[in-house]
This record gives sequence, structure tokens and C-alpha cells, in this order.
Amino acid sequence: MSVSAEPAAARGARSTYRRLLGWARPYGWLALAAIFGLILEAGVSTAFTWLLKPMLDEVFVDRDAQLIAWLPWVILLLFAARGAGLFLGDYSVARISRCVIRDLRQACFERYLGLPSSYFSRHPSGELSARLTYHVEQVGQTCTEGLKILILDSLTVIGLVGVMLYWSVSLTLMVLLIGPLIGLLVGYVGRRYRRISRRVQASMADVAQLAQDAVGAERDIKIYAAQPLFRSRFAATNRHHFGGQMKIAATSALSTATVQFLAALALALVILMATRPGRLESLSPGAFMSFISAMLLILPSLKRLTNVQSMIGRGLAAAESVFDLLDQQPEPAGGQRELTRARGDVRLEQVRMRYDSERQWALDGVDLDLPAGTVTALVGRSGSGKSTLAALLARFHDPDSGQIRLDGVPLSDYALADLRRQIALVSQNVVLFDDSIAANIALGSAGAATPAQIEAAARAAHVLEFAEQLPAGLDTRIGENGAQLSGGQRQRIALARAILKDAPILILDEATSALDNESERLIQAALAEISRGRTTLVIAHRLSTVEKADRVVVMDSGRIIEQGSHAELLAAGGAYAALYHSQLA
Repeated sequence: MSVSAEPAAARGARSTYRRLLGWARPYGWLALAAIFGLILEAGVSTAFTWLLKPMLDEVFVDRDAQLIAWLPWVILLLFAARGAGLFLGDYSVARISRCVIRDLRQACFERYLGLPSSYFSRHPSGELSARLTYHVEQVGQTCTEGLKILILDSLTVIGLVGVMLYWSVSLTLMVLLIGPLIGLLVGYVGRRYRRISRRVQASMADVAQLAQDAVGAERDIKIYAAQPLFRSRFAATNRHHFGGQMKIAATSALSTATVQFLAALALALVILMATRPGRLESLSPGAFMSFISAMLLILPSLKRLTNVQSMIGRGLAAAESVFDLLDQQPEPAGGQRELTRARGDVRLEQVRMRYDSERQWALDGVDLDLPAGTVTALVGRSGSGKSTLAALLARFHDPDSGQIRLDGVPLSDYALADLRRQIALVSQNVVLFDDSIAANIALGSAGAATPAQIEAAARAAHVLEFAEQLPAGLDTRIGENGAQLSGGQRQRIALARAILKDAPILILDEATSALDNESERLIQAALAEISRGRTTLVIAHRLSTVEKADRVVVMDSGRIIEQGSHAELLAAGGAYAALYHSQLA
């Protein structure tokens, strides 16, 4: 059958496997050592089977004294060689496996860091973490353990068939008639494994996602007494995953039983033919036992070769998922124009943008100037486009039309890394890491700040006021996402990061939303200080926090409907005035 006529799935599997083996290519010297060890192991098994004839015929029947003297030493030497081959093969394969898993996991993690924000909005975090952990582990098994079984057991089968051919060609050909049936079975099983494994991996991602959601929202689940709801959801997802695993187990068990039955059928035919008159005289007892032993030793190898389809099928399905991630286009690096430190003059010209899954424009023809060193506040109801506008400044997304300029130059002309170095962001959704307070603040300088600089930023953001009360001060670990801190304390750490970055553009997206009145008073004083001389964009729902802004911009349905100072907008009596008075009521 020509390659063009082969099923697309088979061609895809071979292509995936070749690509997977490419990740093992840097460890070719280990592969050579592994192959040598596997050849040694398979060769000894074959040699021992062949030795059964002289052992039975010449030792136990003919009582050959010379053979009796040296045969034990030969057996001891063979098994010492087999032990060396076993160690060399197993260790080399294990090292290749861990190296491939390490390299793939690192590549996947680095690809995550370089992907655009839109990718993460399309894929749940459970699926992303499953690819990095569960899928990569499955891939490592396919690339190495599966290949080890294929090489070792294939060599063993070839060697044992050689022994059988040496003693009786006709009986061996009779056994080999079963081979095509086993080959067809193995091919069918392999295709079925890959289909089921894709569904199992998807269900495993669902399990991980639901568990992650439940752990992250444990307080909400408790307060709303939603434990039965999540218990039933997880049970359904868990049952679905269990069903897929049982399909794999059933396919494996059935294929193994079928292979063993076919092998037993071959064995019965051999015994039947070997005991016929005329055949008995042509085979000595030792030769017949050597033949039967070789045939019986083939059965475990055939079983493993059949079962390896399960491992390879799961691994190839996982590899497709991993390679799909690695094939994703990273975020564009931007233009070639370098930017050391911007003045901070930002201008939006007829900017329009909408998200992939939405028909309505998130921003619709926005014209806006953010003069360098000024404070501009964006206000408006939820969904009016405020956060989208801020995201465009940092190029988390790009507009569908229109232009955004920084210091008169389109954002797309700047190198992306240089552009983002000009911007500090404090969001209402503070993200903290399970590390010390100091390490979380140091993120503002990508970990390059000195302890003195970190302490200065912490003092400016009023972090020291609560950190000094903790057992290890700034070195206190704060738990996952700052679980040991209050909302206001977490927000102050995020502000300290922005202070440490010392960027010419500052974006405050509901930066004081989680603060009590006292904390807000302290933070507002800090914000007034760090905003001086910086282009600052403040997004706020609480209008009391924007009264001192140089300009207030009111947005609705992706458009700017009003702009001016706080006093001017109140005097105009429009949307801002109505919103302001409604909050005071």
C-alpha cells in the first residue's frame, strides 16, 4: 500500500513519533548505550534457550564430563552479562526519559510565558496545567519506555525465532502462520488506544480544572452550601474519566487474552505435529525442549509488544496535545525601535477593538490624549471599555483598527519588551505568589532589586506597617495568592511592585477597590506621590477616588461620552454628575 493511500491517522502517528524521537536526539550516546544493553539482554535470553539442547542431551543423557565441567561457568557468565545489559539498558532509558520530560516541560513553560493573552482566555487553567504535568509525563514514557519494550522484545522474538528455525524450519513456519493475525490485532488495538486516550486526557483536564475551581473557591462553596452541587459535578466528571480508563483496560486485557490464545493454538499445533511418526526421530529431546522453550518465551514478549500499544497510544495522544501547544505562535516581539525611557505622551486615534467571541465593539472609535505627566481617570459602568483600553496600552491585545501612539510613535513600532518596561500596572485582581513578601515586591524589578530598594518600596506603599508585625517581616511567606493576608494588604504589595518598577506610565485598575477607609487614605497619599511626573491612568468605580485627577473621561458602550475635570463635569450636569450624585446618595 502506498503512503498516500494509508490512513491519515497512521501517517499522523508516525509523524508525531518521529518528532518525539527528535527530542531524544541530543542524548544519542545514551541511546547507543541503551541499545547495546538491550542487545546483550536479548542475546543472553536467546543463548540460554539454545543451550537447553546440549544441557539435556549431553549432560543428562550422554553424561559428557567435559560439558558438565564448563557448562555451569558458561551459565554464570551469561547471566552476569545479562545483568550488565539489564542495568545499562534500564538506566540509560530512564535517564533519556527524564531528560526528555525535563526538556519538554521547560519548553512548554517557556511557551506559556510567551503566548498572547488571548490564548489564556480561550483555554481553562486546568487544561494548561495538565499539559505541563500529566501529558508531558505520558510523552516521556512513549519516547523511551515504549521504545525500550519495542527494541528488547523485538530482538528477543527475532533471536528465539532463530533458535526455532535452527531446530526445525517446518515447525517454525507453522507457528509463524499465526503472526499475521497477531499483527492485525496489534494494529487495531493501537488505533483504538489513541482514540480513547485523547478522550481520557481531555477528561483528566476536566478533573483538574474542577478540582482547582473548588479549592480556589472553597469559601464561596461553603457560604452558599454548594458542596452537594460540586460533589455531584466532580462525581460525574470523575466517572467519565473512570469510564475512559476502563475502556483502555478492557481493550488491553482483551487483546492480551487473544494473543495468548493464538499463541496457545500455535503451541498445540506444534506438539501435534512434532509427535507424529517420523517427526519424533528427527528431533532429540534436548532440541525439542529448546524449540518449545523458545516458543514459550516468545509469549511474554508478544504480550508486552501488544500491551506497549496502550503506552504508545496514550503517549502519542499526549504528544499531540503537547506539540499543539509548542506550535502555537508566540506573542509578536514588536517592532525594531528601541525605547529606554518614554516621556509618557499617549494618544489614541479612532481605536476600535472587539474580542473574538463577541459581536459588540469593546472600544468603538475612541480618540483620547494622555499628556505626559498627567493623571487621567476613566469612569463608567461595568463593560464600558475601561479595562480594555488599559490592556491595549500594554499590548495585551491589539486594536482591530485605529492607532495608539507613545511619544508620537505607534506602539507596534517599539520592541514589545521595551514598551512594557515603560508601564507599571496595579489591578483589582492582585496576583501574589507563594513566596515571601519581599520576593513578591521584587517582581516589580524582575527580581533585580536590592533589599534596600525593596524596603523603600514597601515603606512607600505602607507595606512595612503590617509586615513588621509578622514573624519574619518582609521575608514572611504569604501562602498561595497571599492567602494569609487581607485584601488591603495584598493590594499594598501590588502597589509596592509598581513603585519599585519606577515606570513612566502607571495604570491603576481599581487599585483601591479592596481597601478599607484607613488603608485607602494611606494609599491615596502614596499614589499622589508616585503619580507625580508620570502619565497615570486611573480606572475607578468609586468616583471619590478620582476627584483630583487632571481629567476625567466617562465611557459607555466602548465610546467616550464626556471628558473634563471633576468640577467641569459636575457643572455640566451630564452622565458623570448623575453617577457622582447617585454614589453620594
